[in-house]
This record gives sequence, structure tokens and C-alpha cells, in this order.
Amino acid sequence: MERTTTILAVAVLAACGGGGGADEAIAATPPAAAAGPLRATPLASGLVNPWSLAFLPDGRMLVTERPGRLRLVSADGRTVSPAIAGVPAVDARGQGGLFDVAPAADFASTRRVFLSYAEAGSGAEAGRNGLAVGTALLNASATALTGWQVIYRQAPKVASAGHFGGRIVVAPGGLLYVTLGDRQLNSERGKAQDLSQGHGKIVRIRSDGSVPPDNPFVGRSGAQPTTWSYGHRNVQGAALHPSTGELWATEHGPQGGDELNRVHRGANYGWPLVSHGCEYGSPVGTCAPVGGASTGAGFELPVSFWVPTSIAPSGLVFYTGSRFPEWRGQLFMGALAGQALWRIEFSGNTVVAREALLRELRERIRDVRQGPDGWLYLLTDSGNGQLLRVER
Repeated sequence: MERTTTILAVAVLAACGGGGGADEAIAATPPAAAAGPLRATPLASGLVNPWSLAFLPDGRMLVTERPGRLRLVSADGRTVSPAIAGVPAVDARGQGGLFDVAPAADFASTRRVFLSYAEAGSGAEAGRNGLAVGTALLNASATALTGWQVIYRQAPKVASAGHFGGRIVVAPGGLLYVTLGDRQLNSERGKAQDLSQGHGKIVRIRSDGSVPPDNPFVGRSGAQPTTWSYGHRNVQGAALHPSTGELWATEHGPQGGDELNRVHRGANYGWPLVSHGCEYGSPVGTCAPVGGASTGAGFELPVSFWVPTSIAPSGLVFYTGSRFPEWRGQLFMGALAGQALWRIEFSGNTVVAREALLRELRERIRDVRQGPDGWLYLLTDSGNGQLLRVER
């Protein structure tokens, strides 16, 4: 008999308590009820800290495991391949490892995929690491990657095991957005404000790694021309709006202050000069935010934020399917510390309701994707990670 877990939606209006601003506006509007209970059906299991899920045109799935393995999962979600050969060596210390997998828009004809990962330094950079993005072709039998080529490296590399970012978004016109963390160390995080450094940025590159000439900082002295936006802490969820094509992203705050952002060309998102979150170890609910303020002139405000407790947002997807018609156009977001799938409802670009789903699973939800069948698919982050299909 197929094993399923039936979960009732849990409405969370002010999301972990006060904080004002965006959260107070949300609390006034109850979320739309789901048309019946949700069912989280376990499919593949035994995945080791799976990080990313990507559907191929034939319905099969590529799944990354953070220790450095890429797997192929059958279209029914129940058969997992041996590790695919040709994946680059990764630095899997701490939060490092193999992160996102993203098939090219023309995968059906080219079989090209992109991977992001923590890359160890060598020579003068030995003991350091940074995010890298590479591309290769998946062979016809889907057993190996061929022609591996690195197309982007975060610079400089840092002696840190945290805050890599790592999300890849394939955009129209042969473009890629890549998220880069601030590298976690207090001595490094201020470089998220420095345009000459790769810390705390979202970059925009062509699929061969070259720089689009319309990037906002092209030609500016001392600025990395790949930068699209800056002042980020650790973006681990990103998706394109299905109507506008605009990039949206979720960002880890420190102690509280997780953010949902619309990512504008050349915009500064403030970290670490402004934040809704506090330094770790501060009294919950009464501490001063990092930087001393939650906003300021020249900084982009989050669309929504979570205080006083972090939920650790991860994968992100706009829902466009027909299985949940009442939720079409809404945003779904995984949460790690928060152990939930968040549903976010909009009026225009304003968040009017937030709902935490699947809390009873008590699982760290690392990634969320919409399948070709219109259901939502999740990856749970553990040493025995699962692929789940959300249906009703």
C-alpha cells in the first residue's frame, strides 16, 4: 500500500510574532483556505542532505546531494540512480558542498546543465573556498557529465565553511542569476556592501560566463561587472515571477530578520548596515537590529520579513499549475529551521497573507519545485532525505 501522510494547513498570520511593518499588514487578512487537506506522499528516500531538484523534459528529476553527488530520479519518483559521474570535487565542510542543479532552457536539444558548488582553493588560496558555477553535458544514458567547464567563481575565496548562497536561476536570453553569500564571518560580512568583492551579491552572467553589457555596474571603476544586486546575507531561494520575469529571492537573516525580496537591478538590500534581525545570542524580541536600524535611505525594503525567530528560508517557486487553482500565482517557500512549506499570497506585489503548511512533518524543507503534473515536490534536508509530492 502506498504510504502517505495527511497534513492539515496551519495558518500563521504574523509569522512568529511582532516586528511591525510588513508583518502587521499581513495579520489583517486571513489566508485563503485550501480546498481540502494536503497529502505529502513520500517518494524517493535515502538521499544524503539533498539540496536541489530539477525536472527534465521527460519528467525525470536531477537531485543534488550536498556531499557532492548528482542523482537521477525516475519520473514516478521512486527509483534513484547511482551517482552520476563527472561532477567536480566539492568542499563539503560545514555548509559547503554541491548546491543547485539547473538544466539549460534548451536542454532537450543540448543536454546542458549547470551546477553550483563550494570550490576549494589551491596554491595561494589553499585553505579557502568560494562558490563556483560550472556547466557540462549530461550524456544520453544520463550516467555521466561530459565537457565540464567552470564559468564563474566567487572572488575572493575565504577561509569559511558557511554562507555560500548557491542558487541558480535560468533566465530568458541565455542568462543566469547566481546567489552569493556573505561568507558568515563577522570579519567578512561587511564586504556585502563592497562592489569590488564577491560577498553578499546576486550576479547575472551569460550561460558561457561572460558579462551582459547591460549589467548595472559594467564600466564602474572598482566594481565587479557581474554584480546585479548587493547587500545580501545568504540567499538560498530565488525564482522568476511568471508574469513579469522579475527575480524574487529569499534571504537568511541572523537571529530573526529573514527576508523575501524583489530583486531590482543595481539595488542595495542593506546587509549588514540595516536588518530586521539581531546578533546571535541577543534577547529574543528586545534586541537592537544588526546595524542599529531596520531601514535607511538608499536601501531596498523587503517585501516581507520574519521576526523575532528565523525560519531559514530556502527553495522558492511561483505556482502556475492547475492542481491548486486557488493558489495559482502565489509563492511557495521551503523553511529549514521553521520546518514548514510557506504559502505567500499577494495583492499586486504586496503580501496580504502567509500560511505555514506541513508543519506536522517536522522536516527541514530544502527545496520546492512545481512538477510537470502540477503537484508540488519537496526535498527534506537530512542524512536520510526524502523526495515528497504534495497533493490532495
